[in-house]
Amino acid sequence: MKRSNKLRLRCREIQMIVRGLLSTKHVLLAHIVPIRRCNLACAYCNEYDDFSPPVPTDEMMRRIDRLAYLKTAIVTISGGEPLMHPEIETIIRRIRYHGMIAGLITNGYLLTPKKIVALNEAGLEHLQISIDNIEPDDVSKKSLKVLDKKLQYLAELADFAVNINSVIGGGIRNPEDAEVITKRAVELGFASSLGIIHDGNGSMKPLNRSEERVYREIKTYGKHSYSRFYWFQENLARGKPNDWRCRAGARYLYVCEDGLVHYCSQQRGYPGIPLEQYTFADIEREYFTRKACAPHCTVGCVQKISVIDHWRDPQEEFSTHPLPLGEGRVRVSKFEETCDPHPALPAALSQGERDLRRVSDA
Repeated sequence: MKRSNKLRLRCREIQMIVRGLLSTKHVLLAHIVPIRRCNLACAYCNEYDDFSPPVPTDEMMRRIDRLAYLKTAIVTISGGEPLMHPEIETIIRRIRYHGMIAGLITNGYLLTPKKIVALNEAGLEHLQISIDNIEPDDVSKKSLKVLDKKLQYLAELADFAVNINSVIGGGIRNPEDAEVITKRAVELGFASSLGIIHDGNGSMKPLNRSEERVYREIKTYGKHSYSRFYWFQENLARGKPNDWRCRAGARYLYVCEDGLVHYCSQQRGYPGIPLEQYTFADIEREYFTRKACAPHCTVGCVQKISVIDHWRDPQEEFSTHPLPLGEGRVRVSKFEETCDPHPALPAALSQGERDLRRVSDA
């Protein structure tokens, strides 16, 4: 990523944080799904199918416009595999037209030099790839061996920030793979993050000794790994709950391919309101609503976005809709969702909160 682009993105991120600190009445991050179909079939994933058509581009434009109306700061495109949408660049351009930060999560298989240049020209600002292992196996084909050439293309051509996410826990056969993947990301100049997997029942188990060693080692990678900022992962690594204020449905929205707003990818079904009907009143309601699923939540992007309001506005009555895991709730993804379209956000949030408190105290 060019230095000028990096500085420009950093300035936009800081502006987003300042807006978020000054007002709680708008969306900070939205995930939007333009296609549920995927070109892979990873054994752990329930976030895809192999038949759904892409959402019509005109409909995607209307949804992006509505997110802009809700004063959304960041829009991350996910799936399925979003690069399978035939007009993905048009969607990115629409996000940028409204001044929102544009991010994308992909398995990387469809990245070519031509596609990377097209994403540059569309104005993409952040891309994330999750790499699960070194060698492909029957669980996941998202391996470093298959994707390394794609990473080299990105290092050479991408004008946007790139994050490589690796995973440990939950029975991953070779936790040491995550360390190798992280080292490779750093070598290529990318940011890196680490996801902790929960089991098929949605429960978090403490890391074993080998996983704990890898986890601690990756945390030493300094500025290249921005997962280090979060106390959430410390508790998840030990199988402990977190005490935090989930602002899903307010500061974070998950918009599925049907255009419905959900708390997140792992709590689909509520609010279940069409995006075109979602209002600032809905945002305010969900901002102050406690979520029963929050203590054992593994959705990293919701946690990171909610940090901006962690110190203020206690939440009220529990929502009766998102059930704690294991109480009849369908888990739709086995992985911690670590999507970070803004690498500077964790550190900047901490500083921003301190600055705002000093002003308030004065």
